[in-house]
Amino acid sequence: MNHMFKRTLAILVVVPVLMMTIFSAPGSASAAEDLGLRVDAAILVDADTGQILYGKDEDATLGIASMSKMMTEYLLFEAIEEGRITWDQEYTVSDYAYTISQDRRLSNVPLRNGEKYSIQELYEALAIYSANGATIGIAETLAGSETEFIKLMNKKAEELGLKDYKFVNSTGLNNSYLQGMQPKGTGENDENVMPAKSVALLAYHLLKDYPEVLETTSIPKKVFREGTSDAIQMDNWNFMLPGLVYEYEGVDGLKTGTTELAGHAFTGTAKRGDTRLIAVVMKAVDENGNGSYKARFDAARTLFDYGFNQFVKEEILPADHKFKGNETLPVNKGKEKEVKIGLEEPVTMLVRSSEKDKYKAEFAADESKLKDGELEAPVKEGTVVGKANIVHTEGQPVYGNVDGTPASFDVVTKAGVEKAGWFSLTLQAIGDFFSGIWDKATGWVKGLF
Repeated sequence: MNHMFKRTLAILVVVPVLMMTIFSAPGSASAAEDLGLRVDAAILVDADTGQILYGKDEDATLGIASMSKMMTEYLLFEAIEEGRITWDQEYTVSDYAYTISQDRRLSNVPLRNGEKYSIQELYEALAIYSANGATIGIAETLAGSETEFIKLMNKKAEELGLKDYKFVNSTGLNNSYLQGMQPKGTGENDENVMPAKSVALLAYHLLKDYPEVLETTSIPKKVFREGTSDAIQMDNWNFMLPGLVYEYEGVDGLKTGTTELAGHAFTGTAKRGDTRLIAVVMKAVDENGNGSYKARFDAARTLFDYGFNQFVKEEILPADHKFKGNETLPVNKGKEKEVKIGLEEPVTMLVRSSEKDKYKAEFAADESKLKDGELEAPVKEGTVVGKANIVHTEGQPVYGNVDGTPASFDVVTKAGVEKAGWFSLTLQAIGDFFSGIWDKATGWVKGLF
């Protein structure tokens, strides 16, 4: 392999690109102060790409209250998808679910002990009204008991890449409200906790994998068991939905949460045009330092306004973008000696035009795919060979994606290269041998002069 090419390959090739504004990491000047948010933590995420647009103390582990129910929803949709349960499957109310459902201090639809309810009914009560007894019923259906269900919750959290989480029940209530019936192995005052970044990541996966959740979370009001003696009006706790007191254009989900530990929290999602955002606010307070429904929705409104007003979706790199100096990679033992590389697909991101000159893309080869700087034939088309990493030109830290990965995009081979036959390889070896002799001879001659 040509030594000059090796040196060239080792150098990161920099190309200016448009890039969204991403704020500095926690510990530096907080952008949250500029937005005037009164919350313990907040995060704003592009629901399509997972890129973080804004963050304040998003890695701090805090109470999440009924936002926990997004995990219960995820596991329910997964079970439906896998055919383990069906929407019309019936659940017989246990003593535990019955007892909790009768507690009118909590959000609940009253369940009759021993009565049968469809999974569809329980899910709607959970998603619209945050009904705790109904949530326990779903947990018992999926795992046999809530004790076993929280094992599924924690396992799925690990699979989804959530960080610093702890699930002790399916509902998000403080265990002290479970009347001594909390899952085995959990404390009587334990509560579910997670950082805002992990809450946003959970919402991101829920919307990506099961977008049909929005068909229910977007319902402002519905009557549970309408036409029966158990009928009860379910008003959605998400007051930002159309027609409700703090309505906001485009909001169609997702989950509120309120406990003494968590304060007033909210994971909201809104869509305008082809842009969908996820906003998480935790322990929101008003100007007097008091938590309230209004405080959490005001904070979410501020985040949504910021996202929709300051950012636009742009194609910042076309699919045929070339990395100058790295248009190809060498291939060892192939019918061709090199293969073209480029982006896997066009790069479309939310960007701020005022920041477009402060970001650039650096190509970095994936060394695990190379041997002595070369790909080994055969090479399949579409093989990921590196990343186009986004960095700040002034050396500022850059938020990447909500899953913890940097803001980067795959660089792939644009064609396949078959392995050369033995005869071709022999000719190549002979050519390389004499080329090496010539290089040495040329160097020796030059050394005489």
